[in-house]
Amino acid sequence: MASKSSNASLMPWLGIAFLLILADQFTKVLIVGAYELGHSHAVTSFFNIVRVHNSGAAFSFLAHAGGWQRWFFVGLGAVATGFIVWMLRQHGGQRLFAWALSLILGGAIGNVIDRLVHGYVVDFLDFHWAFLSPMFPGGHFPAFNIADCGITIGAALLILDELRRVRRG
Repeated sequence: MASKSSNASLMPWLGIAFLLILADQFTKVLIVGAYELGHSHAVTSFFNIVRVHNSGAAFSFLAHAGGWQRWFFVGLGAVATGFIVWMLRQHGGQRLFAWALSLILGGAIGNVIDRLVHGYVVDFLDFHWAFLSPMFPGGHFPAFNIADCGITIGAALLILDELRRVRRG
């Protein structure tokens, strides 16, 4: 059983993950309520709000796999959640590392909630630039959401934390 101090040091990190989940789910509720599937609204010359459903993973990986991927990604999210909570319990004092894990945790849970509730992830942030045209149709980077932002920022912080660790060692 974990000590009280271990659980106490875990709470701020779980709080960060929880706030990310709330922001993610709140924005998705707004999008689902305001937009039909595929509809978009231009915000700037390079940014749209659009409603897209992604039954796959990043960049729609496995989106057309026949349905089994929903439960695979839910299971993967559950395993990742358990592992991240364990890591936070072990390394909660390493601030940058714990921030990274908290953001990844919140993002992963946010997208798992979508898969459980809808069977797909609701994406809505659509950035597009002409220089992306060789890689993406019309220069549109694949749409994403707040959970994906948390996962991406968390991954970048993990890399930064490791680079700092290597430089010290």
